[in-house]
Amino acid sequence: MYVINTLGRLPDFMRLIRADKPIGSLLLMWPMLWALWIVSEGQPSIAVLIVFIVGTFLMRSAGCAINDYADRHIDGAVARSKNRPIVTGAVSPGEALITAAVLALCAFVLVLSMNRLTIAMSFAGVLLAAVYPFSKRITYWPQLVLGLAFGWAVPMVSAAQVGTVMPVAWLVFLAAILWALGYDTIYAMVDRSDDVKLGVKSTAVRLGHKDVAVVAIVLLSVLSLMALIGVWQQLGFWYFIGLLCATTVVCYQLWLIRHRDETACFKSFQLSNYMGFAVFAGLFMDLRIH
Repeated sequence: MYVINTLGRLPDFMRLIRADKPIGSLLLMWPMLWALWIVSEGQPSIAVLIVFIVGTFLMRSAGCAINDYADRHIDGAVARSKNRPIVTGAVSPGEALITAAVLALCAFVLVLSMNRLTIAMSFAGVLLAAVYPFSKRITYWPQLVLGLAFGWAVPMVSAAQVGTVMPVAWLVFLAAILWALGYDTIYAMVDRSDDVKLGVKSTAVRLGHKDVAVVAIVLLSVLSLMALIGVWQQLGFWYFIGLLCATTVVCYQLWLIRHRDETACFKSFQLSNYMGFAVFAGLFMDLRIH
């Protein structure tokens, strides 16, 4: 009877894990794909590709459930999150934790098909995913913790593909951390007024009117790192065309947030997906042609 009742509430659990909002999974996936295509020279293992794409979705979903559990006492006071399932009572806090645990376990089962180094590294990934939602209580830089959590798939996928974390993978990892710092600061700008009232910490709150300048520096640093990687790996024309398209997206993002309008900031955040795609598309085309 409980199982039947739970199945009837499936839409509530889908909202809990943001199945209707896949951008988080995509932002987690792009740096992983950048790294996989680079370390495999455009010839990734199909098994590794499938495990990490599915694992990306599972771990992001688990992270959303943990995040809603951690924010259950404040989400109701924030316009953007006041209708989340735990706030409305559609899903209990305990059910959210169980959901997160089951999803993380499923991701771990997938990782067991990889080599020992990848399996060992997965424990750090789970720890980072669990710590992030609570970091906004103790530091104004939770976006850096998110970057570590989201970016950890990069060294992991290198370990899975070639049995070691290649030096270039660490450079992509750094780019992934900075990218998350940039786009999640833009995201935090949407909630800044509510966060200040509630005492929630974020880079947007900490930076104040320096936010746009810092985001610009961070995102341009990401593009510079990716350009450096392109030169180091001797990537060609199509890769840099992709990087040029990504630069265009970033410039538009910065233009949107210049007045700190909440709607424009949210639109700018969503455009991050196109930046990640542009880099991957250029990388894919360049390595395929060569």
